[in-house]
Amino acid sequence: MLVGLTGGIGSGKSLVAELLAAHGATIIDADVLSREVVAPGTPGLAAVAKRFGDDVLRLDGSLDRSALGRIIFGDPVSRHDLEAIIHPAVRRRAASLTAAAGEGAVVVQVIPLLVETGQQDDFDQVVVVDVEPEAQLSRIMLRDGLSEPDARARLRAQAGREERLRAADVVLQNNGTPEDLAAAVDRLWDEWENRRA
Repeated sequence: MLVGLTGGIGSGKSLVAELLAAHGATIIDADVLSREVVAPGTPGLAAVAKRFGDDVLRLDGSLDRSALGRIIFGDPVSRHDLEAIIHPAVRRRAASLTAAAGEGAVVVQVIPLLVETGQQDDFDQVVVVDVEPEAQLSRIMLRDGLSEPDARARLRAQAGREERLRAADVVLQNNGTPEDLAAAVDRLWDEWENRRA
């Protein structure tokens, strides 16, 4: 079973992925893969440096994600160029990991930009973690140490909430406690188990 897990920044996707992993799901996180494909010495990092210049590299040759973020979150053309470099490499790696998961596995691909990249039809089920916008804003400001304008810029770079919800087969609301979310994930897992039985 192939599941696409998405949600806006600060919605709780990582917590849902952890909870699903505890049930036995194979988790493939696009954010983790996006870091792997631009690790020092990779063709991905070379392509990013060629497009954006050496100012996005640290002294040790690794990617300076903050410097790159300042460029792409304010410029849709730059963001598109970066996605054209990273997304194909991430998809190839995710496909390889999915194939390695084996028969009968529940594979959950955590893809923050699932809707934006038009991948919603590639999955047996799309799960969206949803949160009220003001809670989302305060979470990302606190978690990432961002100013309100920077946090709002990151929110604008993603699909709108309504667009994500339209793509969802399942919506997990994360406006309550972590225990509420865990209970919702437990119910979802039970549904999947019953479907596969």
